[in-house]
Amino acid sequence: MQPEDTPELRALYEGFEAEHLMPLWTQIDDLMPMYPSPKAVPHVWKWSSLYPLARKSGDLVPVGRGGERRAIGLANPGLDGRAYISPTLWCAIQYLGPKETAPEHRHSQNAFRFVVEGEGVWTVVNGDPVRMSRGDFLLTPGWNFHGHHNETDQPMAWIDGLDIPFSQQNDVGFFEFGSERVTDYATPRYSRGERLWCHPGLRPLSGLQRTVSSPIGAYRWEYTDRALTEQLLLEEEGVPATVEQGHAAVRYVNPTTGGDVMPTIRAEFHRLRAGTETPTRHDVGSQVFQVFEGTGSVVLDGTERELERGDIFVVPSWVPWSLRAEGQFDLFAFSDAPIIERLHFNRTLIEGDNR
Repeated sequence: MQPEDTPELRALYEGFEAEHLMPLWTQIDDLMPMYPSPKAVPHVWKWSSLYPLARKSGDLVPVGRGGERRAIGLANPGLDGRAYISPTLWCAIQYLGPKETAPEHRHSQNAFRFVVEGEGVWTVVNGDPVRMSRGDFLLTPGWNFHGHHNETDQPMAWIDGLDIPFSQQNDVGFFEFGSERVTDYATPRYSRGERLWCHPGLRPLSGLQRTVSSPIGAYRWEYTDRALTEQLLLEEEGVPATVEQGHAAVRYVNPTTGGDVMPTIRAEFHRLRAGTETPTRHDVGSQVFQVFEGTGSVVLDGTERELERGDIFVVPSWVPWSLRAEGQFDLFAFSDAPIIERLHFNRTLIEGDNR
């Protein structure tokens, strides 16, 4: 209900405006909707279009101090031209040419990399060289110095994920330049962090303290693939190992806490058997997926989109979505779930679930 429009009411509103005040009764639908009504929209970016543009940027745009990275942010069409894939998450395709080095820097924002194709780049995180290879999930937690170097005669591209929008909107960001190059050009197969931490079920006594982010610099594809394969094999044997029939999934975790790898970002990997369809669900918070291998489709708010290797899509808060696999369908996923859950805003609705 709204008050009657009178000269006195208009004078009242002019008084509000002069004092930078806004009455709740004129905007409650925007501030307190019946359910989440995101400005971000569901969208699919095709790898077949992204990669050629990244390659062209490699011909025209240098990497070095100032610009720092040849990274191209995916801008959600509903977010007014900002380079945000969602209100809390940033996703970009980064391209590093043959023999190039991206200089070191650090920032408050948490970051990761996921490699859908290519070999031959090492990222150096706080002086620890970490190999980047197809299927690997690599961490750069907030305030860790990091740079990259390509040791091959071929370019390489990957996706970056960060909490830049969340950090920027809440004014928590710091940035600092590091080395003009990288502090260690070694090219070990396994980083020092992996050698210390990546032994199943074992934790070094030198690392019993809890850490805010995972001490593991790289979660290797060979282990992710094996875990997913075994889940589906166990399902075939009648063991309840999958999240639902034909749907294997894993979450990357911080071994010091058992929780998410970083305080603001969750990362998972999903594998669907050929012919599997997931139920339609609504989730509070933002999710981003990249197809690692296979073909299938995603249904976003009732619209089905075909997907193939490298394609990226975003699911904004409470937008209904589901997946359909043609052949085996592998997808990497990341989200803002640690923020949403810590603030107790998390809620999920699975259509047709009467439990």
